[in-house]
This record gives sequence, structure tokens and C-alpha cells, in this order.
Amino acid sequence: IIFHPRGMARRRGMKTEKEETQLSVEETNDNESMMSSNSDNVGSVTGGGDEEDGKASQMQPLMMDSSVASSATPITAGDNTSAIRKLINSNPEFFGQALKFLFCFLGLQASYLTWGYMQELIMTSEFEPTKSSPDGKFPSAAFCVFSNRFLAIIVAMIAVKLRHGSVLANNTAPLIAFAPCALSNTMSSWSQYASLRYVSFPVQTVFKSSKIIPVMLMGKFLKGTAYPCTQYAEAALITAGVAIFSIASKEPKGDSDTSFAGLMFLCLYIFFDSFTSQWQDKVYHKYGRANVDPYQMMLGVNASAICITTAGLIITGDFPIVYEFLKANPAVFQYNVITAITSASGQLCIYYTIKEFGPIVFTIIMTTRQMISICLSAVIFGHVITLKALVGAVLVFGVLFYQIRRKYNARKQKSAEAK
Repeated sequence: IIFHPRGMARRRGMKTEKEETQLSVEETNDNESMMSSNSDNVGSVTGGGDEEDGKASQMQPLMMDSSVASSATPITAGDNTSAIRKLINSNPEFFGQALKFLFCFLGLQASYLTWGYMQELIMTSEFEPTKSSPDGKFPSAAFCVFSNRFLAIIVAMIAVKLRHGSVLANNTAPLIAFAPCALSNTMSSWSQYASLRYVSFPVQTVFKSSKIIPVMLMGKFLKGTAYPCTQYAEAALITAGVAIFSIASKEPKGDSDTSFAGLMFLCLYIFFDSFTSQWQDKVYHKYGRANVDPYQMMLGVNASAICITTAGLIITGDFPIVYEFLKANPAVFQYNVITAITSASGQLCIYYTIKEFGPIVFTIIMTTRQMISICLSAVIFGHVITLKALVGAVLVFGVLFYQIRRKYNARKQKSAEAK
């Protein structure tokens, strides 16, 4: 048998064409299966909804055959929602705590930023003058305290009723035990409102940060508490920063008598507020923290405070003066209502935050709130904060954040030693 070379070449060529055609088909099938596999993998990672809907969501590659692209399905909004739901379900405790923290942070910020704004708006704005108030200024700081206490006691009664089933029957501490701190709380609030007639809100806010020294002195006087030298040094730095901020923020038009009056009201606020916190702590120690919860403390303090403020308004004759002013300026009544609501909601947020996250997290939130309130007050009411005043504020808040960090490390070390 004689094989012709050309015939063999022709057969080899035909076989080569068949092999190439078969190889091309196999490669196409392989590519399609790889694309399908990749799409399924992507859908299982990003979609998260194929188990619920029974449909595999596929991500379309950047470059692919048009026939394959037509079969691919883009990711929908429902797939993303399902993925987020799966992420939350993977660690529900973490996201639950994060949601609680967000609620506490926003609740405290909204309550006290609004409260501070309304406070300054009421005490510094000029409204329609009346016969008793020809300058148009709100005539009674005591009424602002009264309105706050009036709503707070209603909220406290509801909270105690829901928690203990009765308003007064389950109270271990008698109401008279709260009277001293109620009086000091009323006087501190009144001094705080009255000081805004003479000093700006940023000065008041920074000045309030210096109450650490009176608190320490009051604790030593009432309970014999001893404090380390580092805390006295921190208190001295805060006081220095407050002094720098206050002097640098002094209004050029303000006279010495006005500045002195504002300083006296701020000192009264710090003195009474320091007494309030230390006396409340003394009540907790005397009757037991397990027997006096924050809502019972809120009820006891506000029950005595409402009696004190009512008596004060009657004795000074402020009720008819305030009524005349509110009748001429109904918007001021709305401002007082908003102030009372935010004051009560702020107290509830305080108790809830301390219960869930402890005092250190609460202090961080409130310190941040003070900084934000200073900036908002400067923008809204046109207060000028000079570079020297800014240095004083940075010194104050820098020491405050250092204190927070020190307390956090101390608690962390204490818990580690307990384990």
C-alpha cells in the first residue's frame, strides 16, 4: 500500500480542524461553567437572600460573552438588606450595645443642647416690654426652676410607679432626707439661670467645669473623703484654664459691677451644686443603693424642690409678674415648656446611661456636649471666642479627658485584679 503524502496531510488537516472545533467547544463550556461558578460564589457572599427566596443572586463580570451576560442577574436592594441582617444576627450583643449607646448619646445631646439653647434664649433675649419688666427681659429665674421641677416630679412619679408599683410605699428613705440636697439643687439652678444676665453661656459652661475643687472640699467636709495629690493638681489646672477663658472672654462693654455679679452667681452655683452631689451620695450610703434607685432619688429631690420654688415665688411675688410677662409674650411660655421637657428627658437619659455604660462613658458624652454647646452658642448668639480663650478651653477639656482616661485605666486594672 502506497500512502500519498498529500493525502496524509489532508487527513491530518481534517483531524486538526475537528480537534480544534472540539477544543473550542470544550473551552467555551469550561468558561461558561467557570463564570457560573464565580457568579454563584459571589452571590453566596454578597447576596444572602438566596436561602430565603430560593434564587441565586449573581454579580455580572466586567467582560463576558453576551449570551452569558443576558442570564446574569444584578444585586438588588433586598440582597443588601438581607446581608446587613445577616451581619447583625452574627453578633447581636455587640449591635444591641451599639444601638443602646447611640440612643444614650443622641438622647443626652438632644436634651441638653436644646435645654442650654432655650436657657440662654429665655434669659438673654429682649421680648415685648411689660409694666413690671420695662427692659423686656424675662423677670424671674425662679420660675424657670419651678417649671423644670414641676414636669420632673410628674415624670419621676410615673417612673417610680411603673418600677415599684407604688409612688411612696416602697421608699426606704423618707422625703425629708432629700430636703437638704433639694434646697441646694434649687439654689444652684437659680444661680445658673441668673448668671446668664451677666456672663455669656460659653463662660458659664467652662466655669462650671471648675467645680471639681469645691466637690472635693465638700466631700472631705461631709464624708471625710481623702483625695490623692494628682487630683488636686488636675483641679488646679482646670481652674487655671477656666480663669484664662473667663478673662479672655470678658465683654468690652461689660463693666466691673456686672462682671462681679456674674462671678458671684457662678460661685454660688458651684458651691450649691457641689453640696447636692455629695449629699445625694451620702443618702445612698446611709439607706443603701439597693434601697434607693435613681428614680426614687429624682422623686425625692424634686418633691422637696417644687415646694421650695413655689414658696419662693409666692414670697417674692413673682407669680403675677411672670403671668403678666407670659401673657404679653406667649412664645416665652413655649420656651419654658421645651426647657422643662428637655430637662426631664435629660435626667432620664443620665440615669439610663450610667446604668448601662457606667459613669466614665457618661462623663465622656457630657464633656463632648459641653464643647458642642460652646460652639453652638458662639455661632447662634454671636459670642466671640479669642485665641487666649480657646487656649483656656483646650486646657480645661484636655485635663477632663485625661481624668476620664485615668479613671478608665484604674477601673480596668481593678477588674483585672479581681479576676
